[in-house]
Amino acid sequence: MSTLLEKHIVELLQERNEKAISLLYDNYGDTLYGVAHKVVRNDELAQDVLQESFVKIWKKSDSYDASKAKLFTWLFRITRNTAIDKLRSVNTKTDKEIQIDVSDVYNLGVESIKPELIDVKENLQKIEGKYQVVLEALFFQGMTQQEASDELDIPLGTIKSRLKIGLRELRKIYIPATVLVFIVGQFIVK
Repeated sequence: MSTLLEKHIVELLQERNEKAISLLYDNYGDTLYGVAHKVVRNDELAQDVLQESFVKIWKKSDSYDASKAKLFTWLFRITRNTAIDKLRSVNTKTDKEIQIDVSDVYNLGVESIKPELIDVKENLQKIEGKYQVVLEALFFQGMTQQEASDELDIPLGTIKSRLKIGLRELRKIYIPATVLVFIVGQFIVK
């Protein structure tokens, strides 16, 4: 059985009256924050989850059906699901962080090249600017592809294309040098 307060909040939500959010926050905010915090185990993330949850609650207010669930159960589910999504998002972002040992920037196809002996930044200046910017962001600023996309305001697909082309252009610079080192090395060995 719903309380009068719950009924009033539901009516305000259905009328799209902003007072509903204030009442929800005042009456359920602390409890929903606790739900979020239990999942994400971080104060700042829990605050983000609570805010995102209230936005979702507002946007989905017309989907609430009192015959299927109590108001709190509905609020709880939205908050808990938002917290789980946030936790997955944070974990995925952490998993996608650039790891230089698995990065393709130094994997030029020739094992005799030692990255510490090559001035990559200097050679980066020899390729077109749009590729320089992407490679700089990904490999020297440590951004993920998504972060570079957001920071540079370039679509993610374009970031990926420019990365691929930029690496190919760098290979064109390094492979002739490697062949020369190999040929000179062969003459010295013989």
